[in-house]
Amino acid sequence: MPSFQERYEAMRKEILEHSRVQTFLAEHAEELSYEAIERNLPKLHEFISQSTECCGCDHTAHCTNYLKGFIPKLRVVRNSVEIDYVRCEQKVREDERRDITNLIASMHMPKDVLQATITDLFIDDYSRVDIANRAADFVQRTRETGILPTKGFYLYGQFGVGKSFVLGALANELATIKVRSVVVFVPEFLREMKNAIGDNSLQEKIDYVKKAPVLMLDDLGAETMSAWTRDEILGTIFHYRMAEQLPTFITSNFNYDELEHHLAQSQKGDLEIVKAARIMERIKAITEPVQMGGKNRRG
Repeated sequence: MPSFQERYEAMRKEILEHSRVQTFLAEHAEELSYEAIERNLPKLHEFISQSTECCGCDHTAHCTNYLKGFIPKLRVVRNSVEIDYVRCEQKVREDERRDITNLIASMHMPKDVLQATITDLFIDDYSRVDIANRAADFVQRTRETGILPTKGFYLYGQFGVGKSFVLGALANELATIKVRSVVVFVPEFLREMKNAIGDNSLQEKIDYVKKAPVLMLDDLGAETMSAWTRDEILGTIFHYRMAEQLPTFITSNFNYDELEHHLAQSQKGDLEIVKAARIMERIKAITEPVQMGGKNRRG
């Protein structure tokens, strides 16, 4: 059995012959004395006993380094060797994905929509090219100026053409430049607002939505409208965003005129034309109408 001295010499040889250690010592030859190198052999051994480059695993949970997702880097501090642990490429990717997810608040939206990208939009129709360009332009203007444009767009078209995916893709693009979006499926949101009356959380939830830096309302017009949800919920949200010039994106199966007709219908069967017109004035002030064509992808 080899003696302690023999084992020590073998470990020392392994450390000092390691190519990365040799490169590091050569770069810092004037800063590290022979005694300092000998004293710091344990640190150098810690360094070479791990992957010093990203191992390329599919998830940092499978990383074999001491700190999962971190790789060791050597540096010299006052004639001594120190190890810094920095994020590997996989860890950076995972953190960026997590940051993007955290920048998109969702209320009742499907996961596949929230994971959409601009490339998911299937450019098979001229209107879709226009929409992709508009979305890209909105993001680019925000990136270049650091200021959000004040108007979003009102995206209307037939059921299943992918309007919701535009919202998801846009929210993800904005998240890459650290802009937070709130994406809301309107029918479920309005149902939740009715329930919120009982648990005293109504105003808090309305404030959360109306004050979002970027608000995206999906499927406006698909809900069963009441005068209360129209005037006290939607009206309040649209009025605030118009006054504060906050960008708002809306999808609907209805065009402006059809939505106005929908908003005018009361549950009692009356037509409340003036109140519907008031809501539409606010919607038109904060959005630009864009029709979306293409094939029904749910059919």
